[in-house]
Amino acid sequence: MGAAVGITRVDLTASELRKAAQREKDSSAARRMLALALVLAGTDRRTAAESCGMDRQTLRDWVHRYNAEGLAGLRSRKPPGPSAKLTAQQEAELAALVEAGPDPAQHGVVRWRRIDLRNEIGRRFGVTLHERSVGKVLAKLGYRRLSVRPRHPQADEEAQEAFQKNFAATVAAALPGHARGKPIEIWFQDEARIGQQGTLTRVWARRGSRPRAPRDRRYDWAYLFGAACPQRRVAAGLVMPTANAETMSLHLDAISRKVASGAHAILVFDGAGYHGAGALSVPDNITLLRLPPYAPELNPIENVWAYLRANKLAITVFDDYDDIVNKTCDAWNFFATDPPRIAAITTRHWATVSP
Repeated sequence: MGAAVGITRVDLTASELRKAAQREKDSSAARRMLALALVLAGTDRRTAAESCGMDRQTLRDWVHRYNAEGLAGLRSRKPPGPSAKLTAQQEAELAALVEAGPDPAQHGVVRWRRIDLRNEIGRRFGVTLHERSVGKVLAKLGYRRLSVRPRHPQADEEAQEAFQKNFAATVAAALPGHARGKPIEIWFQDEARIGQQGTLTRVWARRGSRPRAPRDRRYDWAYLFGAACPQRRVAAGLVMPTANAETMSLHLDAISRKVASGAHAILVFDGAGYHGAGALSVPDNITLLRLPPYAPELNPIENVWAYLRANKLAITVFDDYDDIVNKTCDAWNFFATDPPRIAAITTRHWATVSP
């Protein structure tokens, strides 16, 4: 054991070291400060060390650090660990590779797995990584495994972007003369088929288990027509046996009755054939605005369907058509009577017009 090293710093007294320990968030550093405070107060080194959970040699080492760096020298430091095997440039190339996705013809896979990226890293950079290390690199770059959103192969992303960017101008051009100067409400509308051959959903279960849930295999269904106005937090829905111009006209009438008195509604919907049928009856207080082709992601009612299926309609067996209608009505009312939920699901920042 070497000779005791004296505390040469005089900027803090024993009392001030104790106060610093009280303020310190690092509990280990606080113990070191208290040990040094005991030494400054005249306590022998062995007692000071043991009372703070260390031996004399460890206390000696912390005295050296304190003399050299002050309180900062008493704080715990994370070891630097091994240096990264990939350079910043290589990590940027890896990120670009992940963003672009694999070429099935070249790479033989339709999605990147860690083992695929490990092999590609070895081929491109000559660096050998374990699969787990590849996962850590991806996490460092901000990537994680996520469920993909479906996109129609014929979707025109430029048209969708233009629709959002020019929404206010499009609405202004679509308004009929009798609606100009009135308050404008933005509504979204869609239909969903609900019934047997239903959907499953995620449930809480023990890790490693495979929970079972009922799924009907029969073929009967109804159509849920739904619309919502996120600004006013109101919704209008109908459950119908078929989806055609006649039932769509009934839904338009139901929406019309929900529009505020003296206001005019812009109803955003998709390009289903019966939406533009000549037999469609459109109330005077509604103007129809069609979405770009193959752009369901722009219609928040699609998110309403996902919400209802996940929370009310999944893993459900319907006895018959009447049971389908009743449970579908219950599900829609579960959503339609919750104004904050209507706004949370259907609000879109781009769907606004000037007052």
